[in-house]
This record gives sequence, structure tokens and C-alpha cells, in this order.
Amino acid sequence: MTEYYDLVLGLIPLAFLGLGGGLHFAGLTLTTALTIGGLFAVGLVGHALFVNGPVKLGDQRQQTQSNTAQAPLDTAE
Repeated sequence: MTEYYDLVLGLIPLAFLGLGGGLHFAGLTLTTALTIGGLFAVGLVGHALFVNGPVKLGDQRQQTQSNTAQAPLDTAE
């Protein structure tokens, strides 16, 4: 099964070749087209690192267990 990060790694060269090449053939200069394709690739990498960042499964379980263990006590009488 293809994971999210496999898709990101595949989309990076496609951003340069597909988007950059498509914009170049649409009439933009090569430098401008590759710059836009590169910005799109940087956006993909940024999303993969910071928005949907890699997390170890053990760390995620431990954090969930510690959040439930630290539930606030009901002090109302």
C-alpha cells in the first residue's frame, strides 16, 4: 500500500517536470516555470514535514495514554 510519504516523494519530481514543463509549454519562460514548479515542490515538502509530520507510533500511543492519565479531577462537592 502506498503511504503518504511515498506519494510526496513521487510528486516532487512531477512538480518540476509536470507543472514546470506544462507552464513552459503554456508560454512562460523556463526560469519562471521551474521556479513555480519548485515552489510547489517546497510546499509539498513543507506539508509533509510540518503539517502532517512523521510521528513514531509508540510516541503517539504514549502521548495518548499520558493525556488520559492526567484527566482533571472533579473537585465539586
